[in-house]
Amino acid sequence: MKYESQKIALVYFAVAMGLFAIQVLGGLLAGWIYVAPNTLSELLPFNIVRMLHTNSLIVWLILGFFGAAYFLIPEEAEREIHSTKLAYIQLAILVLGTLGVVVTYVFNLFEGHWLLGKEGREFIEQPKWVKAGIVVAALIFLYNVSMTVLKGKKTAITNILLLGLWGLALLFLFSFYNPSNLALDKQYWWYIVHLWVEGVWELIMASILAYLMLKLTGVDREVVEKWLYVIVAAALFSGILGTGHHYYWIGTPGYWQWIGSIFSSLEVIPFFAMMAFAFVMVWKGRRDHPNKAALLWSLGCATLAFFGAGVWGFLHTLHGVNYYTHGTQITAAHGHLAFFGAYVSLNLAIFSYAMPILLNRDPYNQVLNMASFWLMSSGMVFMTFVLTFAGTIQTHLQRVLGEYFMDVQDQVAIFYWMRFGSGLVVVIGALLFIYAMWVPRREIIERGTAETPAE
Repeated sequence: MKYESQKIALVYFAVAMGLFAIQVLGGLLAGWIYVAPNTLSELLPFNIVRMLHTNSLIVWLILGFFGAAYFLIPEEAEREIHSTKLAYIQLAILVLGTLGVVVTYVFNLFEGHWLLGKEGREFIEQPKWVKAGIVVAALIFLYNVSMTVLKGKKTAITNILLLGLWGLALLFLFSFYNPSNLALDKQYWWYIVHLWVEGVWELIMASILAYLMLKLTGVDREVVEKWLYVIVAAALFSGILGTGHHYYWIGTPGYWQWIGSIFSSLEVIPFFAMMAFAFVMVWKGRRDHPNKAALLWSLGCATLAFFGAGVWGFLHTLHGVNYYTHGTQITAAHGHLAFFGAYVSLNLAIFSYAMPILLNRDPYNQVLNMASFWLMSSGMVFMTFVLTFAGTIQTHLQRVLGEYFMDVQDQVAIFYWMRFGSGLVVVIGALLFIYAMWVPRREIIERGTAETPAE
């Protein structure tokens, strides 16, 4: 570790991993409710479980991004973070907001209250006071990292990372605007949901992946930066107008069917480019880096993102197909693999690289870490195939033949059992990852000291 302020990242990673555990356990509970619908129906209804599952996912991923920024920016800018105190204040605000959200959701507090009660918009259900807190925390973060970069060395990695992080914060402001017209509401709602995960988050992903490739493979910075600019250009070109694939059936003009179909089809390109980038960097690299687990997660991130976000996204993005598949289990299949591949794996990759350095612990439990990769990845891939089959049957029976929703659900119940089984494998892998990262190997404990890790 070169800079003392990089230690900020460790606290962010710790909170993120705690929420990661809650998120996957919440997902497992939601999967169980699919096969045993009356489970906790009075105490913790399914809609609350789902809110906790999706909200904790978003929060822990963003905390991971913040932690990654606090870790890599000092190295890239060649100076300490502008203010460590502000970084911890920012984290305290985010933790307080997270606790407020959980208590509000679980106990349904202040229902209908404009400031204190939860809102009814999917993924952005947080009460307004929490959203205001998120904005304050984001402003603190952006000031802190922007000042660090402005006073230090500028690189393509920090430039793209800052562009993505500023975009993330600014687009969230649309969550405060809730027009009475439902079509208009959904149009602006997608400005957040789509332009985050298929826009600015891709910039964050590309920059962190570029940093990891630089460190793990030893490829020249110039080569990495050229790839980075190509990927970012492709992501923005396809992603912004690709928002149109959400406008097909919400009351917007018909031309969005063509714009959405064409540009969202092109969204496969940046994900393919990221996969090619990762493998080409490893192939060209001349460094045999000791942290094999971080490299495995990096390559897995690029590969699974291409299939989850790219291929599975393309499967139902054309408006003629989407007319039938929209909102079925095919959407769930795409969503699970896309998020796991692109963003969950990315965070776990940077955790795997940074934490041994921050904890001064190398070697660490790499075998367990890599075992967790194969458990989580295989579980998620199996879940994706299971949900794809369930969604295909659901689409045909419900949307084409017109059978009743609940009758169709009974006919695809076997797939929900398999989904639960695969979710159990993912949870085991996630807990194994957390154990591998935090619990030192026995020989390190016995030795009493650890060698300084290679960077």
